[in-house]
Amino acid sequence: MDKTIFVLLDACQYEAASKYLGYLEHMIDYNKGAKYKVLGELPSLSKPMYATLFTGLPVCKHGVTCNEVGGVLPYDSVFSLCRKAGGRTAAISYSWMSELYSRAPYVSDRDRVQLDAEGSIQYGMYYWDDNYPDSHVFAEGECLRKTFDPDFMLYHTMAVDEWGHMKGADSAEYANAVAAVGHLIAARMPEWLEKGYQVVVTADHGMNKLGIHVGTEHAQREVALYIFSDKVENGRFEENYISQLNVAPLVCKLMGVPATEGMKQELEIQLHK
Repeated sequence: MDKTIFVLLDACQYEAASKYLGYLEHMIDYNKGAKYKVLGELPSLSKPMYATLFTGLPVCKHGVTCNEVGGVLPYDSVFSLCRKAGGRTAAISYSWMSELYSRAPYVSDRDRVQLDAEGSIQYGMYYWDDNYPDSHVFAEGECLRKTFDPDFMLYHTMAVDEWGHMKGADSAEYANAVAAVGHLIAARMPEWLEKGYQVVVTADHGMNKLGIHVGTEHAQREVALYIFSDKVENGRFEENYISQLNVAPLVCKLMGVPATEGMKQELEIQLHK
């Protein structure tokens, strides 16, 4: 199995990623990765898109229609498929990820740290405050990665979403949050690549200037997808939108595990033959 790191930048819209994620854009400029423009699924809300990103299913199939829907998903995900193939999974993420893929309902005193758990995420650390610092996310994620050597590792940050809701996507605070998390990635990604990890960076949804995401406008739906892997053709592929339903089967392809029948079979991503 080929080790893969997935970085989920909550609410990082395409335009902001393109402007402020300087290191990732540099890697694309030098043909060391691939970049796509994704048109996100609807509704452009966090929990529904957490479900879509990792199961490859649209909302009408997985049933997580809003953030208030609870319960562990009864469908296979990239986490469960990795575990079924004998791999290890780990995540530092918002508590809703635990509710979807590990244990529900989330109880902070019980579920903050879950090690050798029985759910799809074997080693997890979960925060519940929306203003939890991204610096802590990456520090704790690196602790999980270096301690448990997972085959699939999720880093999920929340600061961009928090500042977007408070100040809007046109604000200096939102821009600075995107730039800051880009710096945290840049400080770690060279080591990840040197150690042979494949890296995927994307977002669940965007954000508009009013601090809203739930609807259909491009600012709320457009997100970037960065891929760093020898299995994917490098370059900029941003002329046309691709579906967010590509993400889960892409991760399966990168890890080398079979995708489910319900996942998108014809990828809109250029793979090396």
